[in-house]
Amino acid sequence: MAITLREVMTPKDEKIFLYLPEKLHKDHHNWVPPIYADEKRVFDPKKNRAFAYCDFIRVLAEKDGEVVGRIAVILNRRYNEEWKCKVVRFGYLECPNDLEIAKALLVFAEDWGRKRGMEKIVGPNGFTEEDPQGFLVEGFEQIPNLATYCNWPYIPQLMESAGYAKEVDYVVYKVDIANAVTDFYKWAYERASRNKQFTLMEFKSRKEIKPHIHAIFNLMNDSFKELYGYSTLDEGEMDQLAKRYLPVIDPRFVKAVKTTDGEIVGFIVGIPSIAEGIRAARGRLWPFGFLKILSASKKSRKLDLYLGGIKSEHRGKGLDVLMGYSMLESARKAGFEYIDSHHELETNVKMRAEMERTGGKVYKRFRIYSKMLK
Repeated sequence: MAITLREVMTPKDEKIFLYLPEKLHKDHHNWVPPIYADEKRVFDPKKNRAFAYCDFIRVLAEKDGEVVGRIAVILNRRYNEEWKCKVVRFGYLECPNDLEIAKALLVFAEDWGRKRGMEKIVGPNGFTEEDPQGFLVEGFEQIPNLATYCNWPYIPQLMESAGYAKEVDYVVYKVDIANAVTDFYKWAYERASRNKQFTLMEFKSRKEIKPHIHAIFNLMNDSFKELYGYSTLDEGEMDQLAKRYLPVIDPRFVKAVKTTDGEIVGFIVGIPSIAEGIRAARGRLWPFGFLKILSASKKSRKLDLYLGGIKSEHRGKGLDVLMGYSMLESARKAGFEYIDSHHELETNVKMRAEMERTGGKVYKRFRIYSKMLK
């Protein structure tokens, strides 16, 4: 039978869209579901400030009377204005290993963007860079992080068969903590510590972090503005992200650097991996899922890096060493075995060099795909 598409309009369709991945990944041994409450919040205009500058649509694909696929299509007007481009995004794509279904969903996304004057489609992307980005193309045997796609290996093949090509890759490094703190790295840290222009900031409580949240996000706007796919955050979005992530942050794994006049010019944030807890909770926080996630974070031996940046005029002055060495020491003392770097743009030579200085090895790769809309 033919494939039919329908827009998500009703609460029933919302629920189908949300939980369809659970059905499609039932035999996927490495799959980690999203935290469904978070994903539901992403598509709620009352809770996601990105709706102020994004247009979007979600559709479900149906075949033989059964829902078999989904996709979201997003037009981030702020991003297009900042980067002076005409780009539409697709994300949250899920389907079986069936090119006909994948094409039906992608062609819908292409047509939706084309009708709005867009010249190119890219994805997978979300509303902003804080949403999942890129399909996994290498490292399928690894356990994924929170906020990354956990797709079947056939998805990249379907993308290429549908006429999509690589736009950009993100690499992920695995850093063995026991071997990362070399004599040279320790020497570099001690040398950087002697620079009285900068002071390393470490924290003992979330209460100590809270007054610096806006400064850190403003620095993120400054240091990420030249990175692919980034659009700046406004004050409301900063508050929203702080409310979302502050409760799960462990203060031991937040590092920052300030100047003599108190300006924060560098930061890095790590979070103990909670993937096993999310899997045990099946992505549900209630009634007991949050306890499983909390327990997993305490038992985890993997520390996931999530955010980090250095103000452009202070790069190359040892701030990365100050924060990196301190993070490694905190992770070692806490009993972690390795660090996952999260997404690093393959073209971000300076950050990649820092990972490799600690002996990090690329063990996962994510890809953004693109297609011109003629």
